[in-house]
Amino acid sequence: MIPFNVPPCVGDELEYVKQAIDAHKICGDGAFTKMCNSWLEERFHAQKVLLTTSGTTALDMAMLLCGLQPGDEVILPSFTFSSTATAAVLAGAKLVFVDVRPDTMNIDETKIEAAITDKTKVIVAMHYAGVACEMDTIMDIARRHNLMVVEDAAQGVMSSYKGKALGTIGDFGCYSFHETKNYSMGEGGALVINNPDYNERAEIMREKGTNRAKFFRGQVDKYTWVDFGDSYLPSELNAAYLWAQLLHADEINENRLASWHRYREAFQPLVDAGKIELQHIPEGCTHNAHMFYLKCKDLAERTEFIRFLKENDILAVFHYIPLHSAPAGEKFGRFDGEDVYTTAESERLVRLPMYYGLTEADQSKVIAKVLEFYEK
Repeated sequence: MIPFNVPPCVGDELEYVKQAIDAHKICGDGAFTKMCNSWLEERFHAQKVLLTTSGTTALDMAMLLCGLQPGDEVILPSFTFSSTATAAVLAGAKLVFVDVRPDTMNIDETKIEAAITDKTKVIVAMHYAGVACEMDTIMDIARRHNLMVVEDAAQGVMSSYKGKALGTIGDFGCYSFHETKNYSMGEGGALVINNPDYNERAEIMREKGTNRAKFFRGQVDKYTWVDFGDSYLPSELNAAYLWAQLLHADEINENRLASWHRYREAFQPLVDAGKIELQHIPEGCTHNAHMFYLKCKDLAERTEFIRFLKENDILAVFHYIPLHSAPAGEKFGRFDGEDVYTTAESERLVRLPMYYGLTEADQSKVIAKVLEFYEK
């Protein structure tokens, strides 16, 4: 079976994990955590980056730092993972879902303004498949309505919008380093803070509400509990694993992009024949080949397509069930406007095997079977 995903591994991970063990420092915020933070800051020109236990907890921190209060509203797409919504709900907010653009499956920036009320506090820009939302428009709306912007860039590490790394445009950005992502630490993520006014609050929140980070920098002679917080620090073992991959970040990125472009070239004739649709990359957006998806004619065709590939030992999968139609979505939020594309497009989308190290032989088999299906 050709898998849908294989967690990335460059070969040096165990050596760095061993270094962490030998240093007798395997809890959070050791040398590897700091090196990963610095690498991400320097590479993406980010004001401050803090590794977290997951992309979900990075989102949790971002929503709390936005100062959400019970009854506040957060505007977000329904076509996203539950973490995007749960972070806002945990902070006490109500969810306001808006429709997506069919070309990128990102939030439709033209639908945001109509969803704003006097309770709106945050807009979430979730960059689906590592392709940027229309951030100039979103940031303009946020500025005019005095709203904060959280970028859910879980899938967007190494992607950019008009030369700016995803995660560095809004007030906060959130990355994921889950095993399904381009760069992995098993479970992990990172919070990007783009306004230095939030640096200290974020450090305190991440360190169980203490000023421990200041203590270790020698800024205070003892540390104590000073505010609300939680344990958002990942283990040094996880950070060491990630460090190996960050050192090979360009190699991983180029390998994935090569696979993405092979798919794209192979399936262009199906697009030209009107049999499928492929992912659109808007002008000014640089993507990271996080996924390769195509859109079938409808749900029935997609079901048959996935079944056909599985019978031929290829695992292809669909993606999110729109959150507004889920039990929790109905409980915690509402859909603003008309669901023109969210549900209909989500039922057509199917993701093909895509991972670092996907062999040309395996990819050639995937391509051949996709073409065979559409020749029938």
